[in-house]
Amino acid sequence: MGIDSSEETFGAETFRVGTCRAETLRAGTTTLPMPPLPGTIARLSVFLDFDGTLVELAPTPDAIHVAPGLSAMLERLAAHLEGRLAVISGRALADLDRHLGTRRITLSGSHGGELRLAAADADAPPGSAFPEQAHLEASAFAAAHGLLLETKPLGFAFHYRQAPGAGAAVEAFARQLGTRYGLQMKSGKMVAELMPPGIDKGGIVAALMATPGFRGSTPVFIGDDVTDEDGFRAAAAHGGFGVLVGELGGARAETVATARLADVNDVHNWLAGL
Repeated sequence: MGIDSSEETFGAETFRVGTCRAETLRAGTTTLPMPPLPGTIARLSVFLDFDGTLVELAPTPDAIHVAPGLSAMLERLAAHLEGRLAVISGRALADLDRHLGTRRITLSGSHGGELRLAAADADAPPGSAFPEQAHLEASAFAAAHGLLLETKPLGFAFHYRQAPGAGAAVEAFARQLGTRYGLQMKSGKMVAELMPPGIDKGGIVAALMATPGFRGSTPVFIGDDVTDEDGFRAAAAHGGFGVLVGELGGARAETVATARLADVNDVHNWLAGL
């Protein structure tokens, strides 16, 4: 697919504009093309996952590499879109903020359970905290199986990337624990997370789309993991669409996304087309 390319530099890294690969992905009978160029989408709003979308996945949450200038790029894009850009992550808001370090874009952590609007003086308060006894049981299980347990304001996550064979046991334990304490389990790439029910990325997309700044725009949600499917659905319900980053596989056999970008670098390239 012949797309003229140019270059833009964000910090110390250079991304090529217009060079997103024109590969397609087949999931059953579905073929996913590249998304249309962002400049062709009327009154665009952009919702972005973080890990696996803006930064490459890493063995542990703290081991990620954030490209120099990523925050500045997002700030420029948010300004260009008149504020219609939000990063929506499963990470805690404080952790997400630590990596991006900006108050000029809207950030949502804990899968939509935490929110800070761009330029807001304070964060919106999170919902109910998880039961302490559930956390104690989770800590004991993680220690016994050599897992990394990440504690968040609204729950906790079992990371088993360094013990991939433990996936089935981790998810079985998380489901049982969730049933006992009224918590919802979310599966992801080498992670199982427990948090209060009723919180997902689709809910925060819907909430933001109801605000004056986002209302009436065309939402595009870009993400790589199972938990992003809720965001894809919400974008479609508001007249937009989802963009899958990477390939289907593992626990994720289907997607409601209607377009695909191959990897994190292609996400940067697509955004640079604005």
